Amino acid sequence: MVSVLSYLSPTPAFPSYTGPYKVGTTDVEIPASELPSPSPTPDSNISTISFRIFYPSEPSIKQPKPVYWLPDPQHEYLSAYVRFLGASHRLSVFLRNLPFLRILSYTTIPVARNAKLLQAPTKTKRWPVMVFSHGLGGTKNAYSHLLGSLSSHGVVVIAPDHRDGSAPLSLIRDKPGSTPRPVEYRSISHRQSPEVEQARDDQLKIRLWELGLIHEALLKIDRGEPLSNILTNDSADTAGHLAMFSSSLDVHNPGSISWSGHSFGAATVVQLVKSVFYRPTKSTPSSYRPLFQPSTSSQIAHQITPSSLVCLLDLWCLPLMSRSTRWLNKQPLPCYARNGPGGRNLIAILSEAFFKWESNLVQLKRAVSEDPTAGDPTNTYHSAAYIFYPVSSAHLSQSDFGILFPWFTKKAFKAQDPARTLRLNTRAMLEVMRRNGLEVADTSLHDMEEPSSAGHAPGSQTRQDWKILQRNGGVTGWIALDLGAGKHKEEAANERTSETADPMEAVVQGEVTKTTSS
Repeated sequence: MVSVLSYLSPTPAFPSYTGPYKVGTTDVEIPASELPSPSPTPDSNISTISFRIFYPSEPSIKQPKPVYWLPDPQHEYLSAYVRFLGASHRLSVFLRNLPFLRILSYTTIPVARNAKLLQAPTKTKRWPVMVFSHGLGGTKNAYSHLLGSLSSHGVVVIAPDHRDGSAPLSLIRDKPGSTPRPVEYRSISHRQSPEVEQARDDQLKIRLWELGLIHEALLKIDRGEPLSNILTNDSADTAGHLAMFSSSLDVHNPGSISWSGHSFGAATVVQLVKSVFYRPTKSTPSSYRPLFQPSTSSQIAHQITPSSLVCLLDLWCLPLMSRSTRWLNKQPLPCYARNGPGGRNLIAILSEAFFKWESNLVQLKRAVSEDPTAGDPTNTYHSAAYIFYPVSSAHLSQSDFGILFPWFTKKAFKAQDPARTLRLNTRAMLEVMRRNGLEVADTSLHDMEEPSSAGHAPGSQTRQDWKILQRNGGVTGWIALDLGAGKHKEEAANERTSETADPMEAVVQGEVTKTTSS
């Protein structure tokens, strides 16, 4: 264990965001009792919802307080990460005090804590909103560079802290000043079995319920309704932090919120939009046991429509294959409904590691096609989803871990240039938003790697980033995949490679530097 961890970068740091806006952030924990629940509570021990907001902010007049990447209490989170990597509890207490791990406590996110929200320059004077669900081993901070990059281009991004046992550690505070209650990581096998299906279903129930409550919170925040933020002891200060978002979020129009996630988080998003859109009717088979069942009159049923934009990073398909939700898995995503936009508002971005996981790739293609039951998925009536992967990228490259520990990810997973991987992801997600009518800032010449960018500052702007969604190789090292019967040349090579991972290897190795079975 020590020999592995010693390869970690001694000075982990983030590059600056490249969008035209400064980025602010605020931490939120709201009592669930203050929000109407669109679906029954799956676990009464979870008394709050927790999330971080990344948003375009006004420049800070004075030096803001640092926002540390490792949440408080840092020693507990550091121990939890070490345990997640396979260490025992006793060993984790020892390892967290080693200098090359303690240095992580000083890593900061390049954002301004509780900075004033910038007024939106959009026609509606409201910012577009995206909700992003983390994967196994993730937290509300673990994707800060991707989410901050989106915010620097004019997106308010909500990053939940899921309390389903998928994070190394999450803390529940019942009230200001109370002793936090820990929710620790649940070690669940990555091989499909009835027991694993039930365990993942239980996790999804919590995740979907949390997303439903977060949606309700966003509506209240935009309406200016008072909510308690347990993470701030000063109630007046709390009101100020959340009140600045009043009448500034595009969250009321049907289909206005974008939904995104990584790995298990991507599976969560698929399950959410399908569960809301395909609410049970008399013709629904009795074998289907919904994990999330909001009423027809619920606000989230009004929000999720065929127009809802969906971004899936390294979609992990195993959690979608439970027997209890098999019927739902056979239904296409809402964008493929009659008169829907088709794949125009759906993008799946893989790492090369997940591209080489052939069995998951097959399931992913079915999941993002208009007929998930087809043996050879294709689209007959609708435009196809966008599917890409950046070459030489690992599962970790979709999160902050690739940037924080580039030497380690290069040696362990052969990942190259993690900062560029996240720039490509950001570009593609922003361009899909533009093409679906969402007003976001243009991508800079620097980020588009245009020859004319020589001599330009990273913030100099140009028009829309049309090359990033081209399927003919318009961007170096950015590979487009097809749904159709004919395989892309990289897929043909994929079938012959000896590096193709089995499900255990692809998930265990991929989900945050884990090198042994959980």
